[in-house]
Amino acid sequence: MGFDVSIFEDNQLQADYLEWLIEEQTANVQSHFGKLWDYYTNQMYEPVASGGCDRKVNESGRCYLQAQEYGLPARITGLVHSANSGVFGAKAVGDIQRKEVVIENDIAWRINAAVDFLFGKPITFVSKSPEARKRAEIESIIKALFSSNGGIGFFQDMAVLGSVYGFVDCVIRPGEQITGQLNFHSSLPPSFEDVLQLAQTIGLELIEAPRALPVLEENDYRKIRYYVQHFHQKKNAVAEKSSFFSRLFSGSGGDNRQVVIVTEILSPTAWQRYEDQQLVSEGKLPLGFLPVVHIQNIAQPFYYEGMSDVETLIPLQDELNTRLSDRASRITFQSFKMYLGKGIEGFENKPVSPGRMWCTDNPDATIEEFGGDAATPSEDNHIAEIREAMDKTSSVTPLVAGVLKSKLGNLTSAVALRLTLMGTLSKTERKRFTYGEGLKKICGMVLDILDKAGIYQTSISEREMDIIFPSPLPENTTEKLKEAQIKKELGVPGEQVLRELGY
Repeated sequence: MGFDVSIFEDNQLQADYLEWLIEEQTANVQSHFGKLWDYYTNQMYEPVASGGCDRKVNESGRCYLQAQEYGLPARITGLVHSANSGVFGAKAVGDIQRKEVVIENDIAWRINAAVDFLFGKPITFVSKSPEARKRAEIESIIKALFSSNGGIGFFQDMAVLGSVYGFVDCVIRPGEQITGQLNFHSSLPPSFEDVLQLAQTIGLELIEAPRALPVLEENDYRKIRYYVQHFHQKKNAVAEKSSFFSRLFSGSGGDNRQVVIVTEILSPTAWQRYEDQQLVSEGKLPLGFLPVVHIQNIAQPFYYEGMSDVETLIPLQDELNTRLSDRASRITFQSFKMYLGKGIEGFENKPVSPGRMWCTDNPDATIEEFGGDAATPSEDNHIAEIREAMDKTSSVTPLVAGVLKSKLGNLTSAVALRLTLMGTLSKTERKRFTYGEGLKKICGMVLDILDKAGIYQTSISEREMDIIFPSPLPENTTEKLKEAQIKKELGVPGEQVLRELGY
């Protein structure tokens, strides 16, 4: 690729290492994380070319494949997958007929339910500044920052990416007005209304795991020395014009936009952007720190990556889909009785339907039936056991997702509900720590940037924040007010009590 990294002025940053990182690691990284995302979304794919895979799809009577079919055995799909083939990189097995394929995506609703428990309600940022006026201003700045970047949707997107991939990164990108202030301080400080407007120009970009290639400190895996992104970006331009008929008969009527390969390198002092292996822009970064916040989904000791909620569920999801497909095939073959006619001419051409009468002159003619449904309790028990195993592994049960609403009637108190959902609540608390610490770092970096630019001055201690996560459970207003009264009598500051009540 030919990187020119002289702008970084660091002997430890080697151009050949960056080339190896991109050329060798990108494929492995994208393959691993791509599989996690496919199992979460279970996307449907349409055949785009003729081949063994398409033949099997056509034999099934369905014009699509689902991403989770990757984990089904060849005896069901009639397809064999290689390690990195994906769904469509499969080869058809000539002697195996494709059977009924049933996919029940239990991963997606568990991930979504866990995200709702974490960020289903708005969170509150509380400044630790000792001065009341300063606290109010800082909280207003942070509120304006996140509101301009999507509000609660930003937090939910962060949680989804983290849950699927195991971690999520956030790049802080100051607007042009702020970067200009970093280099040339204005003599007059702006008004607070201007501060709020400038805070809204700061972009918070969530980076999904497949495009992240961090260069870590050799002696501390927890610290990022350089942050490298490598991904494909679609441009607002057409790559190749083609006629309607050519697209129709080629079967490729999809996206025809121009695509460039982007490589971005960030350091505490400089940045670069390459497109299609060509350096298109670069510049100094006068922040004094790397504007990247790394957030683990669930902390994993001695690893940069956190623990994914999807990865541990994939084997169980494959087993569930396999057994559901087996049961569907059995039902298809056994739900309909078959008939054997003896002594009736042309029996194979006679329709079988209600009210139909057959006539014959043969007194020895008979009609015998066979087949039909045969219950298999062991199969149903096995499927139920798989679902229970997924409940334990994910700590998310159907009750959490509101699937079993009828059972909520048996829970007469908040204590009983908490005990029932103890696993989910415990996991949520662990995530509150990791995501909460990440959000605190984002707030601290933004306030530091505003301070360095001479826009809004804060000390290091004033940049510290507390985050209040509301309870994800249904709340009893009377009990909540009683609890607030007790806290106030015990000496808890009234301001904090009101915040916890949602005011």
